[in-house]
Amino acid sequence: MISTNLQGIAELVIRQAQRQGYILPREIRSILSGAGMSEALWKDVVAVARSALVYRKGRYYYTAPVSGRVRKERSQQADIHKTVRQIIRQYRRAAERVERREEDRIDFVQLVKVRTEDQREYTLLSRDLSSTGIRLIGTRRFLGQKVHVSIPAADGSMSWEFVVRVLWTCAVGEDLVENGGAFLALADTAIE
Repeated sequence: MISTNLQGIAELVIRQAQRQGYILPREIRSILSGAGMSEALWKDVVAVARSALVYRKGRYYYTAPVSGRVRKERSQQADIHKTVRQIIRQYRRAAERVERREEDRIDFVQLVKVRTEDQREYTLLSRDLSSTGIRLIGTRRFLGQKVHVSIPAADGSMSWEFVVRVLWTCAVGEDLVENGGAFLALADTAIE
């Protein structure tokens, strides 16, 4: 009986937070009091409404539900970040064995395979790698294209394949071009 009443109160609290943008704890207690319930139950109401409210600086802010598409996109980006961090750690370890400098840095200069949408394959040189993108050097411009970039493991036993949108290109020498791209998705988790 009480849980049914708390659900109803939680719905009222969510609606008020949605209208105002936020709701204060005293307003939640006031709603409980108006419904003839104990104000001491206000934390229980918040627990029931937790999926729609976020607490910041003494207020409970309304948060709109996230669509499946947004959840999938966030999950893809998290997978990309995790995989790129793994690649960087692996290359750092390999570089530490060779590199004896005091500063911890990595030059991510590796041969990578790039496959275009029309299935043409090119070997390019990577220059920079971050959790959000990669910079490639080659003889072709890929501006605006969605390409598959295959990055080999340090020991050559496997490679990771990413879908990359090339956002910019820049000439860096005679017949030499830099392509800067953003990671969109993992093409496969790992290719053995």
